[in-house]
Amino acid sequence: MVKIAQVFNNNSALVNLGDKRQAIVKGKGIAFGKSKGADIDTDRIEKIFYLNTKESQQNLYFLMKDIPIDVVTTTYEIIDYAKRKFNYNVLDYVYITLSDHIYGAYQRFLADTYTESVVPDMSNQYPREYLIASYGLDVINKNLNVDFPESEMKSIALHFINAKGEESKEGKLNKKQTIDINKVVKDVLGQNNIIRFDDNANYYDRFMIHLQYLAGRLDTPSKDNDKLNEKLESEMMKAYPKSFDIAKNIYEQLQLKLDKKLSGNELLYFIIHIQRLTQEKANN
Repeated sequence: MVKIAQVFNNNSALVNLGDKRQAIVKGKGIAFGKSKGADIDTDRIEKIFYLNTKESQQNLYFLMKDIPIDVVTTTYEIIDYAKRKFNYNVLDYVYITLSDHIYGAYQRFLADTYTESVVPDMSNQYPREYLIASYGLDVINKNLNVDFPESEMKSIALHFINAKGEESKEGKLNKKQTIDINKVVKDVLGQNNIIRFDDNANYYDRFMIHLQYLAGRLDTPSKDNDKLNEKLESEMMKAYPKSFDIAKNIYEQLQLKLDKKLSGNELLYFIIHIQRLTQEKANN
């Protein structure tokens, strides 16, 4: 038997496993009529997602602020599959970025404003990531009762491409690098009249989280994807010219400031984050 730390809904809960370890458990009616401190019958657990690090627990609490638990557990199910099936190592922040993406797409689907991704197909370069994304799309459609097109796999795969890697064993980020990165980014955003306000706070804060983890990745850079795929870069430049220019400026300034070579995938994610911010700014 395990103890409930928090009930999410009738079918899912956060549980304590001992030694300060926690996990999310799912099962039909598993938490029905239960409250914090109650026992859960382990025989009724259909899925379990372990929170093995302090960072993974913090990420969960961050997500729970504004993302429905069904979206969160769907995200965990996809990432768990990637780890088990393909031994695919990802940085912890993918839980935040992928949950945020799924929830945004879900909201647009319900509002009938969903549009297919402009990201070109990269399945030849990233076959494992697309296999993960194919499974992920099936899980999303089933769990959230939606019907996203196959093109949604491109966006899902992109999150795994960008987050591939292992967390620093030290578990600590370089504070000076984080400060330098934030200053460069905030200066460039400010020059383009992009600032944090209530309506864009979620997007802005998620961009800052991405940058925090960027600092952690600098000491263990990937040998892959030093340059952004030319076709992908061209497509993004055509689709989001203003965001592309701002992102490219940040990308180049960071490399000069840090005297480090950044992956082309970082440029891609800068574009995506900034497009969200500029779109929100335009809407307001």
